[in-house]
Amino acid sequence: MTDFKTADLLDAHEDKPLQVAQPGLHNFGGRNKFYGEIVTLKIHEDNSLVREFVAMDGKGKVLVVDGGGSTRCALLGDMLAEKAAKNGWNGVIVYGLIRDSVDIKQMDLGVKALGTIPLKSVKRGFGVKGEPVHFHDVTFTPGHYVYSDEDGIIVSPLNLIA
Repeated sequence: MTDFKTADLLDAHEDKPLQVAQPGLHNFGGRNKFYGEIVTLKIHEDNSLVREFVAMDGKGKVLVVDGGGSTRCALLGDMLAEKAAKNGWNGVIVYGLIRDSVDIKQMDLGVKALGTIPLKSVKRGFGVKGEPVHFHDVTFTPGHYVYSDEDGIIVSPLNLIA
């Protein structure tokens, strides 16, 4: 993974239309720093589509899951995070909760989420794939790029580390 700092990317590209996410998402994965092409899901308390997507080749990509900020159940756990890592995903950003955080911290995967809860989600297969999602004052558009480190998250329509 290329070494970068979100603060330095912002400074070096202040002429570009970059977005900065508001604080509130915390690092849970073994990678504190990750970036990649955005792939999106919009779901509500049902992680069936997360399971489907982490089973796909994710090389060079970050899965952005808009769970509506729900704090009622986890949308990512150790089994799905492990599958994401094995399939080459650089990271998963969850606007919602995760579980199995101690195990996920040991994985070579970037994970950001609002927090943790031990309760798993239902499995009904509902959700929206590949549409722009908006949370923390940022619109995550499929095909754009997201950069995440200890200082926060930025989104760009261009790959800033080509």
